[in-house]
Amino acid sequence: MDASEPDGQLLGMDRDPAALAQARKNLSRYGSRAILVQASYLMMEAEAARLGWNAVDGVLLDLGLSTMQLDDPARGFSFQHDGPLDMRFDPAGPATAADLVNRLPVDELADLLFKYGEERQSRRIARAIARARPVRGTVQLAEIVARARGGRQGVNLRRRGGRGEIHPATQTFQALRIAVNEELEALQGALPAAIRLLGPGGRLAVITFHSLEDRIVKEAFRSHSRVPAFDPNRPWEAPEGEIIVKLVNAKPIVPRADEISRNPRARSAKLRIVEKIR
Repeated sequence: MDASEPDGQLLGMDRDPAALAQARKNLSRYGSRAILVQASYLMMEAEAARLGWNAVDGVLLDLGLSTMQLDDPARGFSFQHDGPLDMRFDPAGPATAADLVNRLPVDELADLLFKYGEERQSRRIARAIARARPVRGTVQLAEIVARARGGRQGVNLRRRGGRGEIHPATQTFQALRIAVNEELEALQGALPAAIRLLGPGGRLAVITFHSLEDRIVKEAFRSHSRVPAFDPNRPWEAPEGEIIVKLVNAKPIVPRADEISRNPRARSAKLRIVEKIR
């Protein structure tokens, strides 16, 4: 925010009250210029309108989990420490991961694991989970998945060839977290909202951390940057209401080796950016 002095403002939105509390501490020196709201980024247009903003210069969507969330056993996002199967960004949300794991029919649970975790052994895992119900803790679930996949038990990541070995339960945990928080549905709605909110020359930057998110962002950016075929008999004009952007980077920006060494959790990050031209 230093570059936007003296009058630039920031609207920060997050469903997690703990993340907002930390942000308030980090941004306290900017006073009323930093406006923080507990809400989904699906509400960005409504919140901007409430502030009297007709357009903004930039929007950043950081879709990753924070270290604070991952390292808190009570949140249930990680199997590195035992904790309840929660996984809600908003602790007041209606459903937890435990609700899905213990209540969904086996076929629905398997479909969820395949759709959101791209887990090829989803049916075997779903059947193993159903046999073990009730499943309450993160370590318990991780060990059930590891056994179902024929992998080693235990939750510690091991090193192989200088890279972190992916634990067998990683995709299952990803799938449950995405489903609990309806992350992909929110992203699909937020991308066009962010583009609508940008003023001419404004930029939208999105940081993704897995292929499902990146695929949605990539396709949304492409669809909004397509231009109808040129008609030589009539100077082309964009259809009324059509929003046009241009890709700032044709390929995603990924972290450098030194960045990954400082923060291994950033290794899967991809940054895509578009600029509004109309």
